[in-house]
Amino acid sequence: MATDGIWSYPPGSGHREGLALTGFRVEATDGIIGHVDRQADDTVQRHLIVDTGAWVFGRSVVIPAGTVTGVDEQARTVTVGCTRAEAKDAPRFETDRETRDPRYLSDVGAYYAALTHASQASG
Repeated sequence: MATDGIWSYPPGSGHREGLALTGFRVEATDGIIGHVDRQADDTVQRHLIVDTGAWVFGRSVVIPAGTVTGVDEQARTVTVGCTRAEAKDAPRFETDRETRDPRYLSDVGAYYAALTHASQASG
């Protein structure tokens, strides 16, 4: 997946325009990551900010929209195509200021795009 594609919800993911995902549970391929604290759909670099709770010491992580593999409105669940460890190892998110930093978002996009390439090569 090109880095540009990592910022758009994939076709068939179940996401629809205008759907508020705040509060939805976020599940990785191997378990729950946390819940959507905020979503940024008003930018070309669409992403979710996921509160991991106590799992990663109260830290939040940025998940690009392109990693979303499914949205279940009824169950209020978002599934993503990465593992818990991969989400934890993503470039560290500290404050919302970073989501306005082109370098930070570029690093996040490159990190998740590389995961996508690795999973396609092994699968």
